[in-house]
Amino acid sequence: MNARDPNLPLQPDEATAIAEFANRTWDEEIVPALTDYIAIPAKSPMFDADWQKNGHIERVIRDAASWVEGRKVAGLKLEVVRLEGRTPVIFFEVPATKAGSTDTICLYGHLDKQPEFNGWRNDLGPWTPKYENGLLYGRGGADDGYAVYASLTAIMALDRQGIPRPRCVGIIEACEESGSFDLPAYLDVLRERLGNVSLVVCLDSGAGNYDQLWLTTSLRGMVSGVLKVEILTEGIHSGDSSGLVPSSFRILRQVLDRLEDSKTGRLLPESFHCEVPGDRLAQARTTAQILGDEVWKRFPWACGADGGPTLPTTTDPTEALLNRTWRPTLSVTGADGFPELKNAGNVLRPYTAFKLSLRLPPLIDGNEAAERLKTLLEDNAPYNARVTFAADGRAGAHGASGWNAPSLAPWLEDALNGASQAQFGAPCGYVGQGGTIPLMSLLQKGFPKAQMMVCGVLGPKSNAHGPNEFLHVPYGKKLTAAVAQVMAACP
Repeated sequence: MNARDPNLPLQPDEATAIAEFANRTWDEEIVPALTDYIAIPAKSPMFDADWQKNGHIERVIRDAASWVEGRKVAGLKLEVVRLEGRTPVIFFEVPATKAGSTDTICLYGHLDKQPEFNGWRNDLGPWTPKYENGLLYGRGGADDGYAVYASLTAIMALDRQGIPRPRCVGIIEACEESGSFDLPAYLDVLRERLGNVSLVVCLDSGAGNYDQLWLTTSLRGMVSGVLKVEILTEGIHSGDSSGLVPSSFRILRQVLDRLEDSKTGRLLPESFHCEVPGDRLAQARTTAQILGDEVWKRFPWACGADGGPTLPTTTDPTEALLNRTWRPTLSVTGADGFPELKNAGNVLRPYTAFKLSLRLPPLIDGNEAAERLKTLLEDNAPYNARVTFAADGRAGAHGASGWNAPSLAPWLEDALNGASQAQFGAPCGYVGQGGTIPLMSLLQKGFPKAQMMVCGVLGPKSNAHGPNEFLHVPYGKKLTAAVAQVMAACP
């Protein structure tokens, strides 16, 4: 065991040494590993039905596992766990160096990716990594391929300085971008090996800016799926049929009008809303004061009709934060049944299909919402059209529930602020995120007494899932060091 007294607070020279180790490891080992990772199109199973045959997920799992094993951390054990027909999971464990510690820190990340999308800069591409001015461009580096590398680096940073820490385990999955439908089965298999989890560190979230550590306080849930309206068996001449045969697109619009007020974007069914807790309202107001108009100016607005930028739903920073974290929102993320514009003749199309993404408030049950949404969209179809909604998911799980963080233990609140001050020179910020990480609600149910440190590198303009996604490497370095400090403070 380490000779250092585990009850002593972290000293400034130790925090500096941790930062120096993180900087060096990122420059020499993590950036090269992530450069190779970005070049592999390891799309999540929802977007690559032939993922097993194509082998890209297998490649990134093996590369990450080899990197972890190659660091020669004392006592480290790693296994690539496999269940038939499911994406593999990396599970590693490192014994405690803190005398008498019986608790476990669980570190989480994922290696599967979103699809390419379009609109990348001419010199960039989703599978063409480029390191420029501290930003590592390409799909998946920030969301969240860096997590496994940063997690082990945080462990090594403490061990190299002889700073005691509890036992650590890592869960790195390959199905997160598909809703983590494979993960519950692995958690069941690994439950006894996880141990007494007292702290979960999830590195798959965002940051309000790049100037301080940001703790995620809530995550929205999600229901996604395909809404399809069929009115004909084949396309027909629009001149001959329009006015008599109803447009499948118009029917789809009517169906969506049951769900959303198209003028305001407000979701109409009250069952998709929840009351925002008082502490989250207070945190949103505080964060709005820190970020100001950057809450909405951070997005790549197009040029509007008057030559100025297009506008958000609100320019009030507090309302903007609440809209993207605690209120339900509908997005149409894909469409089918439409020919390309250059091939669009005067034909009334037989069907229209939209891919829907419904973000849910943190306290709404995802599966129940999926059932309600299906009934709302399908019942009493106009013109007796064939209207179907097929939610994404497996084995009866068709929605992902959100997550509201438990109250912070005093030790964690102190550790977060201390780490943020030491590594960034500013206090820790608190912000809800609009994305979904199904693991968090699963782990909170499995380990109701565990504290949650959910954070990440997805700050302004990092654009996860979209074009020109980048990882802010200087922030990644500081975040890694901050995570190490918090781990050292874990009882």
